[in-house]
Amino acid sequence: MHHHGYMWLGSGLHLVRDGVRRAGHPDFPSSPYPPLELAHWLLKPPSLVRGTWTDPKEAATWWAEQARPHVEAFAYDHDRDVLEDRVRGAADSALGGEDVAGGWWLSGQRYLGVYLIACSPHRFRPDYRCPAPPA
Repeated sequence: MHHHGYMWLGSGLHLVRDGVRRAGHPDFPSSPYPPLELAHWLLKPPSLVRGTWTDPKEAATWWAEQARPHVEAFAYDHDRDVLEDRVRGAADSALGGEDVAGGWWLSGQRYLGVYLIACSPHRFRPDYRCPAPPA
């Protein structure tokens, strides 16, 4: 078991165009936008993988390191207040072989999504191939 890390930061307005976020859409593979189903990240090109970890603690550390620099831009105080709780939850989920998804609205109608996707096999999509096996 290992996790792949993915991240997307951009205008939240792109997220309402959910057609390209669906795996059956012809532009899905080349679209940088987060898929609607977490496991569908595994269908994206390996170039979108930001890292691969066999150690769940290292994966969760990466997840936290992607979110923390943006905390001052979080659009909602509540998201700032509970970030460290979510970091601990991410570590627990990764340790259990689960996917981890974090999404935050930022100032300026931007959206940050940080994802850890379990692989080899994915618990809900065991038939999905690994896009970037660990070294």
